[in-house]
Amino acid sequence: MLLLLWQWLAALRFPLHRRIASPSFFPAVTIFKPLKGADSETETCLRSWLAQDYRGPVQFLFGAASENDPACDIARKLIREFPERDAKLIIGPQSNCPNAKVGTLINLSTHACHDFWIISDADVYVPPDFLSNVIAPFQQPDIALVNCFYQLANPSTLAMRCEAVAVNADFWSQVLQARCLKPLDFALGAVMAARRSAIESIGGFQSLCDYLADDFQLGHQIATRGGRIELCPVVVECRESPQGWRQIWKHQLRWARTIRVCRPLPYFFSILSNSTLWPLAAAIAVGNPAFWGALCFCIALRCCAALNLQSRLTRSRAHLWYDFLVPLKDMLHALLWALAFAGNTIEWRGTKYTLTRDGRLIPKS
Repeated sequence: MLLLLWQWLAALRFPLHRRIASPSFFPAVTIFKPLKGADSETETCLRSWLAQDYRGPVQFLFGAASENDPACDIARKLIREFPERDAKLIIGPQSNCPNAKVGTLINLSTHACHDFWIISDADVYVPPDFLSNVIAPFQQPDIALVNCFYQLANPSTLAMRCEAVAVNADFWSQVLQARCLKPLDFALGAVMAARRSAIESIGGFQSLCDYLADDFQLGHQIATRGGRIELCPVVVECRESPQGWRQIWKHQLRWARTIRVCRPLPYFFSILSNSTLWPLAAAIAVGNPAFWGALCFCIALRCCAALNLQSRLTRSRAHLWYDFLVPLKDMLHALLWALAFAGNTIEWRGTKYTLTRDGRLIPKS
Protein backbone atom coordinates (compact mmCIF):
# COMPACT_ATOMS: atom_id res chain seq x y z
CA MET A 1 0.00 0.00 0.00
CA LEU A 2 2.91 2.36 0.68
CA LEU A 3 4.30 1.64 -2.78
CA LEU A 4 0.86 2.35 -4.24
CA LEU A 5 0.56 5.66 -2.38
CA TRP A 6 4.07 6.67 -3.47
CA GLN A 7 3.21 5.88 -7.09
CA TRP A 8 -0.05 7.82 -6.83
CA LEU A 9 1.68 10.86 -5.27
CA ALA A 10 4.39 10.86 -7.95
CA ALA A 11 1.68 10.99 -10.62
CA LEU A 12 -0.27 13.75 -8.87
CA ARG A 13 2.83 15.96 -8.78
CA PHE A 14 3.51 15.72 -12.53
CA PRO A 15 2.03 18.63 -14.59
CA LEU A 16 0.12 16.35 -16.98
CA HIS A 17 -1.45 18.02 -20.05
CA ARG A 18 0.29 21.36 -19.41
CA ARG A 19 1.36 23.27 -22.55
CA ILE A 20 5.02 24.30 -22.68
CA ALA A 21 5.42 25.52 -26.29
CA SER A 22 7.80 28.44 -26.82
CA PRO A 23 6.63 31.46 -28.89
CA SER A 24 10.00 31.69 -30.61
CA PHE A 25 11.54 28.19 -30.83
CA PHE A 26 10.61 26.32 -34.04
CA PRO A 27 13.64 24.38 -35.34
CA ALA A 28 13.41 22.28 -38.49
CA VAL A 29 12.14 18.76 -37.79
CA THR A 30 12.07 15.42 -39.62
CA ILE A 31 9.25 13.05 -38.64
CA PHE A 32 9.69 9.31 -39.22
CA LYS A 33 6.57 7.20 -39.69
CA PRO A 34 7.32 3.50 -40.22
CA LEU A 35 4.22 1.76 -41.63
CA LYS A 36 3.09 -1.84 -41.29
CA GLY A 37 -0.53 -2.65 -42.06
CA ALA A 38 -3.55 -0.42 -41.54
CA ASP A 39 -6.86 -0.37 -39.72
CA SER A 40 -9.81 2.00 -39.39
CA GLU A 41 -7.77 4.46 -37.26
CA THR A 42 -4.59 4.65 -39.35
CA GLU A 43 -5.71 7.48 -41.63
CA THR A 44 -6.99 9.63 -38.77
CA CYS A 45 -3.78 9.14 -36.80
CA LEU A 46 -1.47 9.96 -39.71
CA ARG A 47 -3.56 13.00 -40.68
CA SER A 48 -3.16 14.44 -37.17
CA TRP A 49 0.59 14.71 -37.82
CA LEU A 50 0.27 16.38 -41.21
CA ALA A 51 -2.22 18.86 -39.75
CA GLN A 52 0.18 20.13 -37.07
CA ASP A 53 0.19 23.85 -36.30
CA TYR A 54 3.96 24.41 -36.38
CA ARG A 55 5.82 27.44 -37.72
CA GLY A 56 9.11 25.77 -38.57
CA PRO A 57 10.05 23.49 -41.50
CA VAL A 58 8.80 19.92 -41.15
CA GLN A 59 9.76 16.93 -43.26
CA PHE A 60 7.51 13.85 -43.19
CA LEU A 61 9.00 10.48 -44.13
CA PHE A 62 6.59 7.56 -44.42
CA GLY A 63 8.27 4.19 -44.87
CA ALA A 64 7.04 0.73 -45.80
CA ALA A 65 8.80 -2.48 -46.75
CA SER A 66 6.41 -3.41 -49.54
CA GLU A 67 4.33 -1.68 -52.19
CA ASN A 68 1.48 -4.02 -51.23
CA ASP A 69 1.23 -2.71 -47.67
CA PRO A 70 -2.29 -1.21 -47.29
CA ALA A 71 -0.83 1.74 -45.37
CA CYS A 72 0.88 2.93 -48.56
CA ASP A 73 -2.42 3.94 -50.18
CA ILE A 74 -3.34 5.92 -47.07
CA ALA A 75 0.02 7.70 -47.07
CA ARG A 76 -0.31 8.62 -50.74
CA LYS A 77 -3.83 9.95 -50.18
CA LEU A 78 -2.66 12.16 -47.32
CA ILE A 79 0.35 13.44 -49.26
CA ARG A 80 -2.08 14.57 -52.00
CA GLU A 81 -4.38 16.10 -49.36
CA PHE A 82 -1.51 18.20 -47.94
CA PRO A 83 0.43 19.31 -51.05
CA GLU A 84 2.11 22.13 -49.10
CA ARG A 85 3.86 19.62 -46.83
CA ASP A 86 7.32 18.24 -47.49
CA ALA A 87 6.20 14.60 -47.35
CA LYS A 88 7.50 11.45 -49.03
CA LEU A 89 6.57 7.78 -49.09
CA ILE A 90 9.67 5.61 -49.29
CA ILE A 91 9.26 1.95 -50.16
CA GLY A 92 12.16 -0.42 -50.15
CA PRO A 93 13.52 -3.66 -48.80
CA GLN A 94 14.45 -3.47 -45.16
CA SER A 95 18.00 -3.76 -43.96
CA ASN A 96 19.06 -7.12 -42.57
CA CYS A 97 17.44 -6.41 -39.20
CA PRO A 98 15.49 -8.85 -37.02
CA ASN A 99 13.52 -5.76 -35.91
CA ALA A 100 11.65 -4.81 -39.09
CA LYS A 101 10.61 -1.41 -37.75
CA VAL A 102 14.25 -0.47 -37.16
CA GLY A 103 15.05 -1.64 -40.68
CA THR A 104 12.50 0.85 -42.01
CA LEU A 105 13.96 3.62 -39.83
CA ILE A 106 17.43 2.92 -41.23
CA ASN A 107 16.08 3.36 -44.76
CA LEU A 108 14.24 6.57 -43.85
CA SER A 109 17.22 8.11 -42.04
CA THR A 110 19.17 8.36 -45.32
CA HIS A 111 16.53 10.83 -46.56
CA ALA A 112 16.37 12.98 -43.39
CA CYS A 113 17.23 16.66 -43.92
CA HIS A 114 16.93 18.23 -40.47
CA ASP A 115 18.69 18.14 -37.10
CA PHE A 116 15.75 17.15 -34.90
CA TRP A 117 14.19 13.73 -35.47
CA ILE A 118 10.82 12.47 -34.24
CA ILE A 119 10.00 8.75 -34.39
CA SER A 120 6.39 7.71 -33.92
CA ASP A 121 4.23 4.67 -34.64
CA ALA A 122 1.41 4.83 -37.16
CA ASP A 123 -1.30 4.29 -34.54
CA VAL A 124 -0.47 7.47 -32.58
CA TYR A 125 -2.89 10.42 -32.71
CA VAL A 126 -1.64 13.83 -31.56
CA PRO A 127 -3.32 17.20 -30.81
CA PRO A 128 -2.67 20.09 -33.27
CA ASP A 129 -0.12 21.79 -30.98
CA PHE A 130 1.82 18.66 -30.11
CA LEU A 131 4.88 19.32 -32.25
CA SER A 132 5.40 22.78 -30.76
CA ASN A 133 5.29 21.32 -27.26
CA VAL A 134 7.43 18.23 -27.73
CA ILE A 135 10.21 20.27 -29.36
CA ALA A 136 10.21 23.05 -26.71
CA PRO A 137 12.45 21.27 -24.13
CA PHE A 138 15.31 21.21 -26.65
CA GLN A 139 15.93 24.88 -25.85
CA GLN A 140 18.03 23.39 -23.04
CA PRO A 141 21.23 22.19 -24.74
CA ASP A 142 21.77 19.22 -22.42
CA ILE A 143 18.47 17.56 -23.39
CA ALA A 144 19.07 14.85 -25.95
CA LEU A 145 15.69 13.09 -26.10
CA VAL A 146 12.10 14.01 -25.26
CA ASN A 147 9.22 11.58 -24.99
CA CYS A 148 5.69 11.67 -23.62
CA PHE A 149 3.03 9.56 -22.04
CA TYR A 150 0.34 7.89 -24.10
CA GLN A 151 -3.13 6.59 -23.42
CA LEU A 152 -4.99 3.64 -24.88
CA ALA A 153 -7.72 5.85 -26.28
CA ASN A 154 -10.31 3.46 -27.70
CA PRO A 155 -10.65 0.27 -25.62
CA SER A 156 -13.63 -1.29 -27.39
CA THR A 157 -13.65 -4.77 -25.82
CA LEU A 158 -13.56 -6.04 -22.24
CA ALA A 159 -10.04 -7.37 -22.80
CA MET A 160 -8.88 -3.94 -23.99
CA ARG A 161 -10.59 -2.33 -20.98
CA CYS A 162 -8.49 -4.59 -18.76
CA GLU A 163 -5.34 -3.65 -20.66
CA ALA A 164 -6.31 0.02 -20.32
CA VAL A 165 -5.88 -0.28 -16.55
CA ALA A 166 -2.25 -1.30 -17.16
CA VAL A 167 -1.62 1.50 -19.67
CA ASN A 168 -3.80 4.38 -18.48
CA ALA A 169 -3.41 3.94 -14.72
CA ASP A 170 -0.28 1.96 -13.92
CA PHE A 171 2.37 2.40 -16.60
CA TRP A 172 2.77 6.17 -16.63
CA SER A 173 2.58 6.48 -12.85
CA GLN A 174 5.21 3.73 -12.45
CA VAL A 175 7.52 5.61 -14.84
CA LEU A 176 7.20 8.69 -12.63
CA GLN A 177 7.79 6.57 -9.54
CA ALA A 178 11.02 5.27 -11.10
CA ARG A 179 12.03 8.84 -11.98
CA CYS A 180 11.89 9.70 -8.27
CA LEU A 181 14.84 7.35 -7.74
CA LYS A 182 17.04 8.39 -10.67
CA PRO A 183 16.88 10.29 -13.98
CA LEU A 184 15.22 8.50 -16.87
CA ASP A 185 17.56 6.20 -18.78
CA PHE A 186 15.03 4.80 -21.26
CA ALA A 187 12.48 6.11 -23.76
CA LEU A 188 8.76 5.52 -24.26
CA GLY A 189 8.06 4.35 -27.79
CA ALA A 190 4.83 6.08 -28.83
CA VAL A 191 6.70 9.32 -29.64
CA MET A 192 10.44 9.89 -29.31
CA ALA A 193 11.96 13.25 -30.27
CA ALA A 194 15.74 13.39 -30.33
CA ARG A 195 18.64 15.43 -31.60
CA ARG A 196 20.06 13.92 -34.75
CA SER A 197 23.51 14.20 -33.23
CA ALA A 198 22.42 12.13 -30.21
CA ILE A 199 21.15 9.30 -32.41
CA GLU A 200 24.25 9.40 -34.59
CA SER A 201 26.46 9.31 -31.48
CA ILE A 202 25.18 5.81 -30.65
CA GLY A 203 25.78 4.57 -34.21
CA GLY A 204 22.42 5.57 -35.66
CA PHE A 205 19.42 3.28 -35.85
CA GLN A 206 21.79 0.46 -36.82
CA SER A 207 22.67 0.09 -33.14
CA LEU A 208 19.07 -0.92 -32.43
CA CYS A 209 18.79 -3.49 -35.21
CA ASP A 210 18.84 -6.66 -33.11
CA TYR A 211 16.66 -5.46 -30.23
CA LEU A 212 12.94 -5.96 -29.69
CA ALA A 213 12.66 -2.96 -27.32
CA ASP A 214 14.15 -0.44 -29.75
CA ASP A 215 12.54 2.44 -27.83
CA PHE A 216 14.09 1.37 -24.53
CA GLN A 217 17.48 0.86 -26.17
CA LEU A 218 17.41 4.21 -27.97
CA GLY A 219 16.87 6.06 -24.71
CA HIS A 220 19.23 3.84 -22.72
CA GLN A 221 22.13 4.16 -25.15
CA ILE A 222 21.69 7.93 -25.37
CA ALA A 223 21.50 8.24 -21.55
CA THR A 224 24.58 6.04 -21.14
CA ARG A 225 26.52 8.57 -23.23
CA GLY A 226 25.44 11.43 -20.99
CA GLY A 227 22.34 12.61 -22.86
CA ARG A 228 19.46 13.87 -20.72
CA ILE A 229 15.96 12.49 -21.27
CA GLU A 230 12.93 14.66 -20.54
CA LEU A 231 9.16 14.07 -20.41
CA CYS A 232 6.78 16.34 -22.30
CA PRO A 233 3.53 16.78 -20.32
CA VAL A 234 1.31 16.58 -23.42
CA VAL A 235 -0.39 13.18 -23.73
CA VAL A 236 -0.85 11.41 -27.07
CA GLU A 237 -3.36 8.71 -27.98
CA CYS A 238 -2.71 5.18 -29.18
CA ARG A 239 -5.69 3.99 -31.20
CA GLU A 240 -6.02 0.28 -31.85
CA SER A 241 -8.46 -1.97 -33.67
CA PRO A 242 -10.65 -4.23 -31.48
CA GLN A 243 -8.73 -7.07 -29.80
CA GLY A 244 -9.84 -10.07 -27.79
CA TRP A 245 -8.35 -11.77 -24.74
CA ARG A 246 -5.99 -13.98 -26.77
CA GLN A 247 -4.44 -11.01 -28.61
CA ILE A 248 -4.15 -8.95 -25.43
CA TRP A 249 -2.55 -11.87 -23.58
CA LYS A 250 0.10 -12.35 -26.31
CA HIS A 251 0.85 -8.64 -26.32
CA GLN A 252 1.14 -8.44 -22.54
CA LEU A 253 3.34 -11.55 -22.34
CA ARG A 254 5.65 -10.13 -25.01
CA TRP A 255 5.79 -6.85 -23.11
CA ALA A 256 6.49 -8.62 -19.80
CA ARG A 257 9.35 -10.67 -21.22
CA THR A 258 10.76 -7.63 -22.95
CA ILE A 259 10.80 -5.57 -19.74
CA ARG A 260 12.28 -8.53 -17.85
CA VAL A 261 15.32 -8.76 -20.14
CA CYS A 262 15.72 -4.96 -20.30
CA ARG A 263 15.53 -4.35 -16.55
CA PRO A 264 15.78 -7.74 -14.83
CA LEU A 265 16.27 -6.63 -11.22
CA PRO A 266 13.60 -3.86 -11.15
CA TYR A 267 11.19 -6.21 -12.94
CA PHE A 268 11.83 -8.97 -10.40
CA PHE A 269 10.94 -6.64 -7.51
CA SER A 270 7.98 -5.09 -9.36
CA ILE A 271 5.75 -7.87 -8.00
CA LEU A 272 5.97 -6.15 -4.59
CA SER A 273 3.78 -3.32 -5.89
CA ASN A 274 0.87 -5.63 -6.78
CA SER A 275 -1.79 -4.08 -4.55
CA THR A 276 -4.27 -6.96 -4.86
CA LEU A 277 -1.99 -10.00 -4.68
CA TRP A 278 -0.40 -9.45 -1.28
CA PRO A 279 -3.49 -8.42 0.72
CA LEU A 280 -5.32 -11.42 -0.77
CA ALA A 281 -2.44 -13.76 0.06
CA ALA A 282 -2.31 -12.45 3.63
CA ALA A 283 -6.07 -12.83 4.11
CA ILE A 284 -5.99 -16.42 2.83
CA ALA A 285 -2.91 -17.36 4.85
CA VAL A 286 -4.11 -15.92 8.17
CA GLY A 287 -7.80 -16.68 7.86
CA ASN A 288 -8.73 -14.03 10.42
CA PRO A 289 -11.96 -12.14 9.53
CA ALA A 290 -10.16 -8.88 10.31
CA PHE A 291 -7.77 -9.56 7.46
CA TRP A 292 -10.67 -9.90 5.04
CA GLY A 293 -11.82 -6.45 6.10
CA ALA A 294 -8.30 -5.15 5.50
CA LEU A 295 -8.33 -6.87 2.09
CA CYS A 296 -11.53 -5.04 1.13
CA PHE A 297 -10.01 -1.74 2.23
CA CYS A 298 -6.82 -2.34 0.23
CA ILE A 299 -8.72 -3.28 -2.92
CA ALA A 300 -11.01 -0.25 -2.54
CA LEU A 301 -7.96 2.01 -2.20
CA ARG A 302 -6.34 0.39 -5.23
CA CYS A 303 -9.51 0.88 -7.32
CA CYS A 304 -9.78 4.53 -6.26
CA ALA A 305 -6.16 5.16 -7.22
CA ALA A 306 -6.63 3.45 -10.61
CA LEU A 307 -9.81 5.42 -11.27
CA ASN A 308 -8.13 8.72 -10.44
CA LEU A 309 -5.00 7.96 -12.48
CA GLN A 310 -7.02 6.93 -15.53
CA SER A 311 -9.16 10.06 -15.22
CA ARG A 312 -6.07 12.27 -15.03
CA LEU A 313 -4.45 10.72 -18.09
CA THR A 314 -7.53 10.40 -20.32
CA ARG A 315 -9.53 13.38 -18.96
CA SER A 316 -12.56 11.11 -19.18
CA ARG A 317 -14.71 9.03 -16.85
CA ALA A 318 -15.74 6.47 -19.47
CA HIS A 319 -13.75 3.83 -17.58
CA LEU A 320 -15.77 4.37 -14.36
CA TRP A 321 -18.06 1.40 -15.00
CA TYR A 322 -15.08 -0.90 -15.60
CA ASP A 323 -13.25 -0.27 -12.35
CA PHE A 324 -14.16 -3.81 -11.28
CA LEU A 325 -11.46 -4.98 -13.73
CA VAL A 326 -8.66 -3.54 -11.58
CA PRO A 327 -8.29 -6.55 -9.22
CA LEU A 328 -8.60 -8.91 -12.20
CA LYS A 329 -5.83 -7.04 -14.01
CA ASP A 330 -3.61 -7.30 -10.90
CA MET A 331 -4.07 -11.07 -10.65
CA LEU A 332 -3.46 -11.57 -14.38
CA HIS A 333 -0.29 -9.50 -14.12
CA ALA A 334 0.92 -11.65 -11.23
CA LEU A 335 0.61 -14.63 -13.58
CA LEU A 336 2.31 -12.70 -16.40
CA TRP A 337 5.13 -11.78 -14.02
CA ALA A 338 5.77 -15.47 -13.33
CA LEU A 339 5.51 -16.44 -17.01
CA ALA A 340 7.99 -13.72 -17.94
CA PHE A 341 10.65 -15.79 -16.16
CA ALA A 342 9.39 -19.10 -17.56
CA GLY A 343 10.68 -18.68 -21.11
CA ASN A 344 12.44 -16.51 -23.68
CA THR A 345 10.12 -17.03 -26.64
CA ILE A 346 7.91 -14.20 -27.91
CA GLU A 347 5.65 -13.78 -30.92
CA TRP A 348 5.78 -10.47 -32.81
CA ARG A 349 4.02 -9.64 -36.06
CA GLY A 350 3.32 -13.32 -36.74
CA THR A 351 6.94 -14.47 -36.25
CA LYS A 352 8.38 -16.27 -33.25
CA TYR A 353 11.69 -15.10 -31.78
CA THR A 354 14.00 -16.07 -28.97
CA LEU A 355 15.04 -13.22 -26.67
CA THR A 356 18.64 -13.27 -25.51
CA ARG A 357 19.63 -12.14 -22.02
CA ASP A 358 20.46 -8.65 -23.29
CA GLY A 359 17.17 -8.27 -25.20
CA ARG A 360 18.33 -9.17 -28.71
CA LEU A 361 16.06 -10.97 -31.18
CA ILE A 362 16.90 -14.30 -32.77
CA PRO A 363 14.29 -15.58 -35.27
CA LYS A 364 13.20 -19.16 -34.48
CA SER A 365 13.58 -21.62 -37.33
